[in-house]
Amino acid sequence: MKNVLVINSSISGDNGHSHKLSQAFITELGSDIKVTEIDLNKAPLPHLEMAEIAAWMTAAADRTTEQEKLAGYSDNLISQVQAADVIVVGVPMYNFGIPSQLKSVLDRLARAGVTFKYTETGPVGLLADKPVIVLATRGGLYQGTAADSQTPFLTTFFNFVGLTQLHFVYAEGLNMGAEAAEKALVAARQQLGQLSEKVAA
Repeated sequence: MKNVLVINSSISGDNGHSHKLSQAFITELGSDIKVTEIDLNKAPLPHLEMAEIAAWMTAAADRTTEQEKLAGYSDNLISQVQAADVIVVGVPMYNFGIPSQLKSVLDRLARAGVTFKYTETGPVGLLADKPVIVLATRGGLYQGTAADSQTPFLTTFFNFVGLTQLHFVYAEGLNMGAEAAEKALVAARQQLGQLSEKVAA
């Protein structure tokens, strides 16, 4: 049985295209899976602050009750990522970037000495590599252009913590008419079907 971690960041919740695609992928994977979902629309995380970073740097035995709560945001996320065999991330594009809700997750996954370390030859990711499926949904057409800040940013981030098996599935032109939207979503679902065979193997 594979553990699948799903991170949905659409502010549209269940109605978001990226959310629907993540559910379609889960269906494609079949029944022999255990799914853990982080829905950032229903339970958004606060933005990272110095008090939380200070809690990370405090030994667990010495943390106050408040520091235990703050450190728990990051500790729980990292544990879920470590336990997963596959990670699925729903990433709509908002104003040319990733949702701020998702950024709050990534900020807590980058922990020096836990998910990465610095060496004389540069940073080294400490997470065990595993497939990461990024469901990139956009109203316009941005793939391969300078306006697509998501792809290079997410590639850099995940590689930084040791995750290199990245699979980007794009559904673009979703606000360019019903026909264009349906064509993009059908193509994305077809790609997810192919990916599910690789991941389930």
